[in-house]
Amino acid sequence: MGEWFRKVLGQIKNLWGTWSLLQKLILLGICVAVIAGVVVLFSVSASPTMMVPVIDTPITDLDMRDRMVTRINTEGVRTNISPAGVVMVGDEETARRMRAILIREDLVPNGTDPWAIFDVTRWTITDMERNVNLQRAITQMVTEHVKSLNEVDDVNVTIAFPKDALFVSEQSPVSASVIITPRPGSDITENPKKIEGIQKLLKFAITGLKDENIVITDRSGMVLNNFAGMVDSERLKSIEQGNKIIQQLEAQYRAKVLTALQQTFTADRVRDLNIKIDMDLSKKVVNTEEFLPFTIRPRTPGSSYDDSEIAESVVRSQTSTKTTYTGTGYTPEGPAGVEGQTTPAYRDMSNIYGTVTEESVVTNNEINKSITQEEKSPSIDRITVSVNIDGTWVVKKDEKGNPIINNGVTDREYTPISAEDLRSTQSLIQNAIGYNASRGDSVTVTNIGFDRTQEFAKADASLGEQQRFRLILLLVIGSLVFLLLVFIAFKAISREIERRKRLAEDERAQREAAIRESAIMQAEEEGASVSMSVEERTRMELQESIANMSKDHPEDVAQLIRTWLLEE
Repeated sequence: MGEWFRKVLGQIKNLWGTWSLLQKLILLGICVAVIAGVVVLFSVSASPTMMVPVIDTPITDLDMRDRMVTRINTEGVRTNISPAGVVMVGDEETARRMRAILIREDLVPNGTDPWAIFDVTRWTITDMERNVNLQRAITQMVTEHVKSLNEVDDVNVTIAFPKDALFVSEQSPVSASVIITPRPGSDITENPKKIEGIQKLLKFAITGLKDENIVITDRSGMVLNNFAGMVDSERLKSIEQGNKIIQQLEAQYRAKVLTALQQTFTADRVRDLNIKIDMDLSKKVVNTEEFLPFTIRPRTPGSSYDDSEIAESVVRSQTSTKTTYTGTGYTPEGPAGVEGQTTPAYRDMSNIYGTVTEESVVTNNEINKSITQEEKSPSIDRITVSVNIDGTWVVKKDEKGNPIINNGVTDREYTPISAEDLRSTQSLIQNAIGYNASRGDSVTVTNIGFDRTQEFAKADASLGEQQRFRLILLLVIGSLVFLLLVFIAFKAISREIERRKRLAEDERAQREAAIRESAIMQAEEEGASVSMSVEERTRMELQESIANMSKDHPEDVAQLIRTWLLEE
């Protein structure tokens, strides 16, 4: 075999070597075309050639079919209607998902079997095997339907199909148990509507399955389709929601009234405001039948008086009867040959002439009747408002305008609210809440003084602290003024002492200079030769310059001397 392959490959190589370039390109083009044709063939054969029915039974009800198509289109799925009226979608998975949605929302026509497309007839198996396969198929398809829901992560479905009994009364019912694992963040275990949708899906899928034979639980074993037990829970939720509505309404009324009163009397004087609203949260259907008079002519617009014409009833039909009898009276006798039973008294009056006249009138009157049917939503039965407003407190003052304080307590005077202001406030509140006396609304406005003992105690303590602070501030200011005056006096005395010291030094220097000059003059007069060293002459010149400077600029000299003293 290997020798044959080598021989064939050798022949192909020889042929390839003998071919021209054009022949080689033609062969390559043929190979590429063959490969492309195979790829196109496989892709076309793999693509679906027909759409899958959502429900195998044709939908003859146009309204129901339009509703089904509209609901499927809201999921972003393209649909197609066959000539027979069957709703079609693109693939099997989409069909299962749309079928679950339609069953959950009651969009499947009555008598429709949505599982008919799964019936498969085989001729090589027994009836028992066929039933078992049918049960398995139903269980599997129900599982896939429930699992295809967006809020279900996993599901385990068990269906018990009992054997057929001879008598219907002895037939055991079909039962189903479902264990649901919800997706993270899903509220399917808390939403009865969604659980009810799954229960309806099971009822449509399994023939003979009833609500009482379906058990839907979560992984913890809690029954989710116990709708009878949820009635009390729903009632409690309804009561809770009703209480929230009442609380919100009370808060709105309270904020409105309290804001209006605090803008008038200030927030400190209006603190206690209580509003209680009684509401009937039940929904009622009321049928009213009224009998009203007819309006023959309405009131003229703009008329100063009521000129309308009203009738209690109108004649609908009338019957008149009139009977007139004139002639001889007739007393009937018995059969021929038998004497009648008429008494002698009436028998003697049989030939008396008489006239009978009878008239009757029957009139049927029609009354105006009005029948009204209305549904009443939750309404307010009664509103009760109570508010307390404090009066005004004024601090008593003396003639100088200072507060009067007795034993550390400030005297204050209380002024209550007048009765007229209370009535005006009551009218203001009534208009704000929509007061209705016929339903028993009540508004109470009182003037009871608040207990301000602690508030006044804090105010008195603050006033005492302010007075003590004022006194301490005055003492501090006085002390500072006193120290400033002492400092100024000290500076003045110090300057005076320095001035006197400078004067004394100047006088001493002048005396020494005068003594030296007199000594020099005396020595010159005596003719004595006075010899002075260079240092003595420099010192004498320096002293003379200092003396002259002290005379011209005494302050600079004093500052210079002070600097020398500090340096030493």
